Amino acid sequence: MKNILLASFAIVLSLFTNPVQAQNAHEKHADDVNYVVLTRNVQQLKPIILAAEELAVQDGDNFGDFQVVVCGKAVQDLSNKETMSNFLKSAENAGVTINACGFSLKKFGVDRAALPEALRVVENGILHNFELQKKGYLSIEL
Repeated sequence: MKNILLASFAIVLSLFTNPVQAQNAHEKHADDVNYVVLTRNVQQLKPIILAAEELAVQDGDNFGDFQVVVCGKAVQDLSNKETMSNFLKSAENAGVTINACGFSLKKFGVDRAALPEALRVVENGILHNFELQKKGYLSIEL
């Protein structure tokens, strides 16, 4: 009888703790370290993603958000599916968000519909970078 009570208690306890742990694994915390990189060269995505992977290992549970903003003439390369395919797969696996600057898309005549779905468009890449910096993101421009 005692074993049945202990087993029942353990089952009930596990039912209530697992959802909480799963929820906490996806929450952002105040002590997370977040990053943003502004680049004008699509070929820099590979070393940027490698850096994100290494920072994720170094930061461990404190690794937060990692965003890349592609600005300038480089946005023309974003619609090249062959070029972007591997970058987008690597970015997804590393938890990196790649953003395209809307102003640059307009300036260089890149149709937003031609961009891969995995890319996000921010209207003003420089403003987006500053807004993230105000939120405490570590930032670098390449």
